Amino acid sequence: MRWTIHKFGGSSLADADCIAHVAGLLADRPQDDGQAVVVSAMAGVTNRLLGLAQLAAGAGEDWHAGFEELRTLHRETAERLIDDPAIRAATLDTLEERFTTLEQLLASLALMGSAPTEALELISGHGELLSAALLSARLQSAGEQVEFVDAREVLRTKPAALLVTVDWTTSREQLERLMRERPSRRYVITGFICRTVEGRISTLGRNGSDYSGSIFGRLLGADEIHIWTNVDGLLSADPGAVPQAELLDHLTYREAFELASFGARVIHPQALSPAQECNIPVFIRNTFNPDCPGTRIDSQGHPTPPVKGISGVGDMALINIEGAGMIGVPGTAERIFSALHRAEISVSMISQGSSEHSICVVVPGPSGDPARTILEEVFERELRHGQIHRISLVSNIRILAIVGEGMTGTPGIAARLFVSLARAGINVRAIAQGASERNISVAVDEADAERALKTIHAGFYLSDQTLSVGLIGPGQVGSTLARQILGAAERLKREANLDIRLRAVASSTRMRFSDPGLSPDDSADPLGPSPEALDLDRFADFVDDDHLPHAVIIDCTASDRVAERYLDWLERGIHVITPNKHAGSGDLNRYRALKGRLENGSARWRYEATVGAGLPVIQTLRDLIDTGDRVLRIEGIFSGTLAYLFNRYEPGMSFADLVRQAREAGYTEPDPRDDLSGSDVARKLVILAREMGLEIGLDQVEVESLAPAELDGTEVEQFLTGLAEHDAGMAARLEQARAGGQVLRYVASLDADGRAEVSLQSLPADHPFANLALTDNVVAFRTERYRDNPLIVQGPGAGPEVTAGGVFADLLRVAVSLGARL
Repeated sequence: MRWTIHKFGGSSLADADCIAHVAGLLADRPQDDGQAVVVSAMAGVTNRLLGLAQLAAGAGEDWHAGFEELRTLHRETAERLIDDPAIRAATLDTLEERFTTLEQLLASLALMGSAPTEALELISGHGELLSAALLSARLQSAGEQVEFVDAREVLRTKPAALLVTVDWTTSREQLERLMRERPSRRYVITGFICRTVEGRISTLGRNGSDYSGSIFGRLLGADEIHIWTNVDGLLSADPGAVPQAELLDHLTYREAFELASFGARVIHPQALSPAQECNIPVFIRNTFNPDCPGTRIDSQGHPTPPVKGISGVGDMALINIEGAGMIGVPGTAERIFSALHRAEISVSMISQGSSEHSICVVVPGPSGDPARTILEEVFERELRHGQIHRISLVSNIRILAIVGEGMTGTPGIAARLFVSLARAGINVRAIAQGASERNISVAVDEADAERALKTIHAGFYLSDQTLSVGLIGPGQVGSTLARQILGAAERLKREANLDIRLRAVASSTRMRFSDPGLSPDDSADPLGPSPEALDLDRFADFVDDDHLPHAVIIDCTASDRVAERYLDWLERGIHVITPNKHAGSGDLNRYRALKGRLENGSARWRYEATVGAGLPVIQTLRDLIDTGDRVLRIEGIFSGTLAYLFNRYEPGMSFADLVRQAREAGYTEPDPRDDLSGSDVARKLVILAREMGLEIGLDQVEVESLAPAELDGTEVEQFLTGLAEHDAGMAARLEQARAGGQVLRYVASLDADGRAEVSLQSLPADHPFANLALTDNVVAFRTERYRDNPLIVQGPGAGPEVTAGGVFADLLRVAVSLGARL
């Protein structure tokens, strides 16, 4: 018969519903020729049994109440679980016999006032006897063939230097005898418990049920071993610390062993040994998601990715022995390890420099002080004579390990590990790597451990072009940008390996954090239903997450207060992208500081959308200058609002009514004076001037405002009413222009000497600026190369879609500069 091993942990057997689910899962596997089902105790029962034993032996507290709770739990589970009355009655009798024996054992401990090891092993093994009886009864009640097996009838073990070992010959003989006497295609077997070769009751140690499953796999020559848990398989990291941890679909035995040894709690490392010796594939599966194939562990594995997982062990202590007296002296390491061995102190990690000046060991945290004291005694003479300078202890250490067969012979693995840690500002206390190159371990401070785990995982599992993005200003442009980013994110990740994560959104008063990031479903309301109070420091800290390679803040406000933050963000290495014109056209000293930071740092400040929305105005100017051309003059229409007004303005119309209509249609700012004053156009002109190297300010731009000065300070409605009183003057200018075959356009101009002007001008009807679509912007670059026929950039220069598109394009330019291939 071909056997399949199924091992179920306590989480799979938590209550009657879970046990019933397991029974159904086993019955629904026609592909299994024979089943050997190894079970742990119900969830938490082993700990409760050991607690009762300690209470009874201590005689300080009454253990009877806890005992009755445990008996009631199992009786009620049986009553709910087993439908057949006769089988239910027989099972309740079996449970009662077990609890009677258990009660007698606990009473004996109370009389003795102590808890010998053998008694503790006998008591702790009752949980598996009880759960195996319940599962067997459920299967029998459903009409399934099953034999209950107490593993103590079969398994014989003997002590070894490191762990309990199996007497394979005797155990196989015992199993073959049992199967001859009680043949079946399904056995339900107790995990964890066994007997010594002398016949004394024993256990395989904590987490020994996994080991039991693998042992029976070897004894039966099983085709497969399935270890059923409450997770989908082994993950690339602890999902509690790294939400982005990924399911590992295929590992070698050695990879799984390394991960399990360094804290992957899904499987015990010892459990793999019998399977590896017989080359039996092991599957880590989810009891409650049986359709998931889980993780396969075998001798082949898969070569990619080279680093399969990142694991860790906490509560460790690092001891460092250093001194010139160790250089070239044979036996120093032997004295260290012999002393620790005699004290039964386990060493988890060793690191020594080639100079032999120092050697450090990492031991369990509680052993730190005793280990240092022992080593100070061993090296007392060397310490006294100064041959060893000091033996120091650092507590609260965590060992983190990256594991993978594909690391062997692959250049750059260690570099990526240490670059990731350096980027997060994490100090590495010690490093260790074996010659197999299958594992690189580092010791870090516990305070840095979770951050280190995240940043290492990101370094190996995330795209190098993963951007953590924060958006400030979810107004018309900002919310449109959020929709564009979220809509394109999946395609960019699939086609260009560019992972853009919109992780934070802030308005002027509220903010929202999301990890790993917002989804397309959040597009309609990026702030979400329950944002928290705005704190720009916390906002920047969240966006600048150490475990993500790059951070970007996009400012879609018109706030100078936000612009004041740019320098700090750039100094932190956060890229800044914005259509906000304040930083580019405001205080000149601030502008110089920002430009200086760009020259001396790695972060980028992109602001293409400040002039012309989505049009490549600034990029065109940069290209001209960078390629050696000399700009002589720039002219343009930089206001989509004013372009709209003067494209629509005809003789006989009221200019004030036209402004009111444009406001109602959304073509102006809520207060039209923001457009009519010309200050926005002046800011754009200053930005272009500074790109040309002209250090001018707003006060140096001659601006003709179309908003009458006497209406300053009035309410918007009062302004619109008052503006009508100036219709005659505007009508006269239009009539004069038309009489000369010209049109009115609001034009900005900038000369190479820094003369800047914004004014309403009359232009010939055949002028490039005369024939524009309603809201078009247009810019004419007259340069040495384009002296006679200027270079024209024209297109929509206003509106949420095109402005957001310009900002998004800047974000993609930053991504390209970081290595993305678009």
